[in-house]
Amino acid sequence: MASLTPNILPKDPHTQIIIVAATLVLLIGVIFAVTFQETKKGDEENPSALGSFLRFFYASFLKPHNGDGLGEGQQAALESFYKAQAGVYDATRKRLLRGREDMLGLVAAQLVQKAASERTHDPKRIWVDIGGGTGWNIEAMSEYVDVPEFFSSVYLVDFSPSLCEVARKRFKRLGWKNVKVVCQDARAFRLEDHENDTSGILVPQSPSSYYTRDNGSVGGVDLITLSYSLSMIPDFYSVIDSIVSLLSPTGVIGAVDFYVQSNVDLTCRNYTGGLVNRHVNWFGRLFWRAWFDVDRVGLEAGRRDYLEYRFGTVLSTNSRNTLLGSIPYYVWVGCQKRPASSLNSPNFPHEIVHRLDAAATESPYLSPINHTSALSHTVDNSTPPELRSKAFNAAIVNLSANLPLPSFFYQNHHWRIHYDDQLKKHKQFKNEYIYAFTWEDSRVDQRLLKLTSDDVVLAITSAGDNILSYALSSPARIHAVDLNPNQNHLLELKVASFTALPYSDFWKIFGLGKHPNFRNLLISRLSPHMSSRSFQYWLSHAEVFTSPRSKGLYETGGSRHAIRVLRLLSTALCFSSQIKALLESKTLNEQREIWRKRIRPIIMSRLLSYFVVSQEKFLWAALGVPHNQLAMLEADHIASETHIPASPLAHSPKELNSDRTSAVWEYMVQTLDPVIELSLIGEDNPYYLVCLQGSYSQRCHPDYLKPKSHQKLSRGNAFDGLRIHTDEINEVVSRLTPGTLTVAVVMDSMDWFDPGAAEAATQIEKLNRALKLGGRVLLRSAALTPWYIATFESMGFEGKRVGARIAGACIDRVNMYASCYILTKTENLAPLTPKPTHGCRGSSVDLDKLEI
Repeated sequence: MASLTPNILPKDPHTQIIIVAATLVLLIGVIFAVTFQETKKGDEENPSALGSFLRFFYASFLKPHNGDGLGEGQQAALESFYKAQAGVYDATRKRLLRGREDMLGLVAAQLVQKAASERTHDPKRIWVDIGGGTGWNIEAMSEYVDVPEFFSSVYLVDFSPSLCEVARKRFKRLGWKNVKVVCQDARAFRLEDHENDTSGILVPQSPSSYYTRDNGSVGGVDLITLSYSLSMIPDFYSVIDSIVSLLSPTGVIGAVDFYVQSNVDLTCRNYTGGLVNRHVNWFGRLFWRAWFDVDRVGLEAGRRDYLEYRFGTVLSTNSRNTLLGSIPYYVWVGCQKRPASSLNSPNFPHEIVHRLDAAATESPYLSPINHTSALSHTVDNSTPPELRSKAFNAAIVNLSANLPLPSFFYQNHHWRIHYDDQLKKHKQFKNEYIYAFTWEDSRVDQRLLKLTSDDVVLAITSAGDNILSYALSSPARIHAVDLNPNQNHLLELKVASFTALPYSDFWKIFGLGKHPNFRNLLISRLSPHMSSRSFQYWLSHAEVFTSPRSKGLYETGGSRHAIRVLRLLSTALCFSSQIKALLESKTLNEQREIWRKRIRPIIMSRLLSYFVVSQEKFLWAALGVPHNQLAMLEADHIASETHIPASPLAHSPKELNSDRTSAVWEYMVQTLDPVIELSLIGEDNPYYLVCLQGSYSQRCHPDYLKPKSHQKLSRGNAFDGLRIHTDEINEVVSRLTPGTLTVAVVMDSMDWFDPGAAEAATQIEKLNRALKLGGRVLLRSAALTPWYIATFESMGFEGKRVGARIAGACIDRVNMYASCYILTKTENLAPLTPKPTHGCRGSSVDLDKLEI
């Protein structure tokens, strides 16, 4: 039946959309006009939520920015944009301008850290907020520091008279006398115009006075912030240039703003502090630039690029405002491009480069300040000139090109050594670590190694638990090495937490694996003690500790797959209560009874072994067992069956694969049965407790989680000797000064080599070169007699098996490996290892001629 009402809309759908949109705009305009009139009659500064939104919508999308008769230029355009919405600016920007609190928390944490480490505490701190608008940032900073007490002067610089008027009313209400609102072009702001003024009246100086005045007494600004202002400054180059001269040598600068950028622009830059989540796809780049251009907000990549070029990057992170269409924004913290070293010598940017290079290579350090350039760059005959860290080489490239140093050089602590995160060997791990906790028994390591303050230790990082255990013995140096950047991120988090957090918070994060306030702690307490890449990683994974859906830290990483399989089985087959009873056992007999009758028949099922555990993909993804290591345990199994000496080379892949299920099942039996027989899980075996329970307990946990350990490792210099390398062992060892290592803990890494591989012999040769006579290598293996022990013994080492899983014995509380060896260096390989020298180290590069 035909409608009696005629269709007045055109049939063309595009025209219909335009008409509907125009109607909506007209309707909003009418509502705004009515609301605006009512607001004028009522309270101008406290409009309703609807009124605030309408005024924002009108000023942002409907009102033409033509100057409103105020003249031409940037100030007129800004005033045209902000005047109509100045009173509702704060109410309408909370959800749009995300990241402001994060930026304030990060820069405040940097300032608090600097204040704590200064030998002379100067209360005269100055903060300049560029484009500060209504003063929201300055009031919000009170969540982190006492603004009137912490800062002697705070300057809000903004070019919009309407926003400045709102700011003046804000600080009058707060009663903050140290905050001064300066309505001025940021390019023209000079600190000396205001710090030397005692009358309280801010009088702009003549341009010529900037060149004739003695500014020596003014000093510099301790903090500069740009909160969504850099994108609104047309001449951003000159503003950034002026900020460089404004910031003190040890000052901090923070920025938060919208951005769009492609990773293609960044592939050759090593100074940006990491690229996590920085890439914006092509559609996002086109859409957001066009969208913000309407309001004269510039999202071109050059703004952020120039900021990063003119300053050193301390921390950087990239996020999305998911509430409003995933708008990309960044938070960035920087410092002067020329770093001030620990010797307070900002005129020598290479000072810090020399120090870090010496620490990374175990070479003697010689300060360029205290010796002539000719002497300090003389080639030392005992140390080849190419023996430089990769961090040193990267710094040389940047210095010679007048670029900032890699972000690692601007850390407050120089634990983490620079690495190139764009290399395939690092990207293969796809932002995931394998181990959330370490499987090597630290108690056995301590008994075997007996570390002293004279030891220089190299060890694989893994989850960092063993590194922290070694640190309790206070060796001279610990080189933590891992190819997986994320394993080192985990170690960094632990070290930063020791440095900055009380034991109660430390226990929640690493004892329980969850902390509801982790994100806030990361920003306000931990960030000054972390590298930019590690901070990026944990900021993007904060939900591990905070989300109600998360099972916590110890069900993350590749090893979580094995833990989840166990949990699923216990739920599906209804033996969760038996696992709980096992962990609550008070005696070994009680534990053995529960294991044998209730749990072992399920977990040690040959069916489970065949379909799940013995699958090579599962062994690698869940347990970190590589192909070559799997072949070694298979060869041992065949040897036990045939009484022929075990060797992966003696059997074809077909022979090995044919009996894999039996080999893996037998290996499980030899691993788990002795642990249950000899170790009370709930009382003294934190390795299996955390697997079964998902957390540690107050009575059972690793040594580093003890209150006494926290007391020792939370001291200011506890980790001064730590260096974290993200690389292969071969690469790190080859760059160490010969004869300096005393201990190398390589875990099971030798199992990963192909049997008889030349690479294994090369690594053994390099270990011989780096170790001093009497130095030791500690390793574990899935084989009782690994094939490479003979290689060690042929290359200057004496081998001793100090643990073997024979006849039901445990080599440690984990018992995951079949054997444990200590190999002691008894002779040098030709050419002879030179004695460590205390003379100067040489370099063919004259750093004195390189400037930042």
